Amino acid sequence: MHSQHYYNYKRLGIVAPLLLLLTLIVSACGTSGSSKNSNQSQNNHQNEPQNETRTITTINGDVEIPVHPQRIVADQYLGSFIALDIIPVGVPSLYWNNPYVVDSLDSVEDLGDLTSSLEKMVDLKPDLIVSGLKADDNRYEQLSKIAPTVNIPFGELKNAHEELTYFGKLLGKEKEAEAWLANYDRRITAARESVEKVVPAGSTFSIIEVYGKSIYVYGDNFGRGGQAVYQALGLKPPASIAEEILEKQWVELSKEVLPQYAGDYIILTTNDRTLEDIQADPIWSTLDAVKNNRVYVWKEERSWYFDPIAVLSQTEELAAWLTGQ
Repeated sequence: MHSQHYYNYKRLGIVAPLLLLLTLIVSACGTSGSSKNSNQSQNNHQNEPQNETRTITTINGDVEIPVHPQRIVADQYLGSFIALDIIPVGVPSLYWNNPYVVDSLDSVEDLGDLTSSLEKMVDLKPDLIVSGLKADDNRYEQLSKIAPTVNIPFGELKNAHEELTYFGKLLGKEKEAEAWLANYDRRITAARESVEKVVPAGSTFSIIEVYGKSIYVYGDNFGRGGQAVYQALGLKPPASIAEEILEKQWVELSKEVLPQYAGDYIILTTNDRTLEDIQADPIWSTLDAVKNNRVYVWKEERSWYFDPIAVLSQTEELAAWLTGQ
């Protein structure tokens, strides 16, 4: 099992329904204290009261939040905030390893890891916290004592459209979300069409990670390029394993059963193995994808993240590899 798994949610089940998470119910307007300064000038609506609030329904119950939050702390979903041109005041350290968004973090406070960041959060005086905790995680109570907290459990939002649409409604950025997604769709369509021209019909793709001595195979909503491969590019896992990995999202493998999970192409995450290492391995070297030079090797920092910005970049990256560009 990973000791430092992406977002520390290796054991999270991703089968819970969205329930009412995507329904933002405006049920109350009032005052909530004085306006706060922010580095988010894009949220300042000059002719609207900055202390207006509304109530939304979440998996943790109804939460009263600012209509125009000025100081957001996000322990997850940072890519969606940046896509909507909103820069939080604080995020966990793991985002500084995300090459797809790190250039946008110059003015953002590094909060450390999720378990040691509460004191720093208090110091930032947030007016809204957005989290990705499990529904029964007791840290939610701690966060909600600091500021109104909207919790969307990790994995509940299944793709870029669900994520951007949700946060567009949450933050009053519906038009910006629609515009970003329209551009996303154009670029994804172009990437998919280019791949369809060169990948033989019926080809299968496996998404695998080598982590120390462990081997994992992944589905379409747990990083490692899953959303890019299976959702954006529309490629398919081997039929014999498709149901299992798309339901469980990740499965740990022994080396002996690796051939059963290996498709015609392999997207491989590893920090310490090269393609040459894989080709020299007595089991890996028997796989058709390895023998036919159809293995794409990338490091964790490029494959772990699956916010909308990361997925778009990964899709175009993989399309460039498949088309030989």
